Amino acid sequence: MAIELHAFNTPNSRKISVALEEMALPYTVKVVNIAKDEQHDAAFLKFSPNNKVPAIIDPDGPGGEPISVFESGAILIYLGEKTGRFWPRDLRARVPVLEWLMFQMGGFGPFPGQVHHFLGVENEQDRRYGLDRYMTETRRLYRVMDRRLAGRAFFADDISIADFAIIGWAWQHERHKIDLADYPSVKRWYETMMARPGVKRGFEVALR
Repeated sequence: MAIELHAFNTPNSRKISVALEEMALPYTVKVVNIAKDEQHDAAFLKFSPNNKVPAIIDPDGPGGEPISVFESGAILIYLGEKTGRFWPRDLRARVPVLEWLMFQMGGFGPFPGQVHHFLGVENEQDRRYGLDRYMTETRRLYRVMDRRLAGRAFFADDISIADFAIIGWAWQHERHKIDLADYPSVKRWYETMMARPGVKRGFEVALR
C-alpha cells in the first residue's frame, strides 16, 4: 500500500520525496499548501501536531498497522528502518549518519532558512543585521561540509539518509546566496547527488 506524503515545495519536504524515490517506495502526494495556511487545518493537525510539512501516513506500518510520522528527520529514520536502505545496521557505521542528519536538522536548515526570511524583510537596518548574522553562519556550515567531503563521496562514506537530508537544503543554495564554486567538495557531491535518477525524480514530483 502506498505511503501518503503530506508536503509542499519546501526543502524539508524534498528530503522525503527524494528518499521515497531512492528507496523505491510507492507513495501518493497530498499537497498541503502552506501559502494558504493549510498546515493549520484540523485534519492535518491530528498527525502533524507542530503544523509543519512534511508528514507521512504509512498504512502498512509496524505490525501491518497504520502509522503517521512527522518531522523530516524522524521520517527519514523511519523509512530507513522500514526498508533497510541508506541506514546502516552496524552501530559504528550508523553514528556518522546520525551526526550529519542532526547537523542538518540543527544547523544546515534553520540558518539558511533565516537567510531566506531576512532577504524579504523591508526594513534595511533589520535586513542588514539579519543577513550578516545568518549568512555568516550559513557560509561557515558550507565550509564544514566542504571539509567533511574532501576525499569522500558522501557524508557518511556510503550514501545515506544524511545525504537526502542535506540535499534538500543544498538544492536552495542560490536562494541563500551561495556559489558552490567556493566549496569545491560540496559542488562535486551536489552534482553527484543531483545526477542520481531517484534524486532527480524526487525533485521533479509536483509538491504544489
